[in-house]
Amino acid sequence: MSYKKEFIEFMVRAGVLTFGDFTTKSGRKTPYFVNTGNYKTGYQAAKLGEFYASCIRENIKGNIDALFGPAYKGIPLSVAAAIALSNKYDQDVNYCFNRKEAKDHGEGGSMVGYKLKDGDKVLIIEDVITAGTAIRECLPVLKAAADVEIAGLIISVDRMERGTQNKTAIQEIYDEFGITAYPIVTVREIIDTLHNVPVDGKVVIDDAMRARMEAYLEEYCVK
Repeated sequence: MSYKKEFIEFMVRAGVLTFGDFTTKSGRKTPYFVNTGNYKTGYQAAKLGEFYASCIRENIKGNIDALFGPAYKGIPLSVAAAIALSNKYDQDVNYCFNRKEAKDHGEGGSMVGYKLKDGDKVLIIEDVITAGTAIRECLPVLKAAADVEIAGLIISVDRMERGTQNKTAIQEIYDEFGITAYPIVTVREIIDTLHNVPVDGKVVIDDAMRARMEAYLEEYCVK
């Protein structure tokens, strides 16, 4: 089983990938939703880190100085990915993350973990991008910490939706900042993997759900 197929089934079992009626942060009515906040066990965190590590190893060439996890959901993701890279691939990578509000006592500042240095290659670890807002918010934080090079962006699912204009959020991030995003899976891979295929005896994307998802892709996604 490929790590992509395994990851899709893992999300379903964890209650992270769900199907029904939802509203995204951007206000769109969607028949499916990805909520990484539903991961809650040590086993899930360990497995999740392995999926991110597999995606990193497949797509990122050369050394990485640090994994950065934007607060809040990116924090456990970056830590889990760093642990998996060390345990599974013997690749020891620093990690860091930001606070929503700068600390004015102790060591102070808004960053926690590895202290970024000029010239460091940093890989951003996120969950899902819809409009790219979180990335636009975290880039100034990174640049304020040091003159770093952004090596890429790893996300769990590419919803393939338009951002603020007629390109996907991932395309906009690349055009605006020159940052390439690498999803573990895309929504198209989710549909192709789960359509009429049971997970633990239950089909989550039957013909009716596929039709709803295809209609959503037709309205909001970039082909």
